[in-house]
Amino acid sequence: MEPNRKKDLITFDDWSKDEIIEIIGLSAELKEKRRRKEITNWLVNQTLFMIFYEQSTRTRNSMEAAMTQLGGHAHDLTADKMQISHGESPKDTAKVLSRMGESIAIRNCFYGIGNKYLHQIAHHSDIPLISMQDDIYHPLQVIADLMTMQEYYGENLSGLKVAISWAYAESHAKPLSVPQSQILLFPRFGMDVAIAHPLEFPLQQDIIDKAVENAQRNGGSISFTDNMEDAISGADIVIPKNWGGFAHFDHFIDDEQHYQIMRHNLQKYKHWILDSKKFSLAKSDAKIMHALPADRGKEITDELLDSPNSIIYDEAENRLHTAKAILAMLMR
Repeated sequence: MEPNRKKDLITFDDWSKDEIIEIIGLSAELKEKRRRKEITNWLVNQTLFMIFYEQSTRTRNSMEAAMTQLGGHAHDLTADKMQISHGESPKDTAKVLSRMGESIAIRNCFYGIGNKYLHQIAHHSDIPLISMQDDIYHPLQVIADLMTMQEYYGENLSGLKVAISWAYAESHAKPLSVPQSQILLFPRFGMDVAIAHPLEFPLQQDIIDKAVENAQRNGGSISFTDNMEDAISGADIVIPKNWGGFAHFDHFIDDEQHYQIMRHNLQKYKHWILDSKKFSLAKSDAKIMHALPADRGKEITDELLDSPNSIIYDEAENRLHTAKAILAMLMR
């Protein structure tokens, strides 16, 4: 990475493969240093402003813990604690925070709004902008996924079959950002990615087009099916994940009418759950991953989520180590 140059993280599609590999290497180094209880005061007297528009468990705590363990400080902010709630412009917010700290991190997952807002902040900010998830991308999750995969399968992931399947959930219409980030990044490392989803719950077409391009350039592959079992068959890794039907509409508007349609469509697919019968179609030593929180008993059975095949807690822990690596690379 070039020194003394402001760099943002909104999607890893803007980062080179070498930069991503560098992050994974630094993450592994920081993980080992933490295991040995070594002090890593790399960001002493540095400040990260974290602005959350939604709830967060793994992202909030991994980022705050990362800054603390690197010797810096993270401000945990919400829009209602700031003048954003009174309409302060992205420009003024970005310019002021740039004078007071070393990086800004934002989570805004409102569909059609979040990514645009992050780009506005990044444009006006003089310090790095980090996406803690928006409506299109979730870079902090997908880099932890990649690290976890390499821990279990080695650095060369070419030919690894990853099944990403839409799954039923009732808690809320989850963002598209996790599966979209996964289909963009995994093929860059030669993985064969099979995506299953019902017709009414597609991913964004522009993201699909870019994922296909990434696969063609890097020796991976992308395939789509409306059959969960077909995607899981022969998989090395299975990822059951709910996402909302936002991309099903020509123009989604955040209103009750569109959510009613999504809820109606959702009820047709309660059988889209990862259970033992479906998982038996994967390889015998296949792993289960999930970004969490999982809708237990709906997206996936408790039996599988708590089984030896599940590596969800390794995946969650690596959110910390990859966050530290990203912060160190962008802020040092």
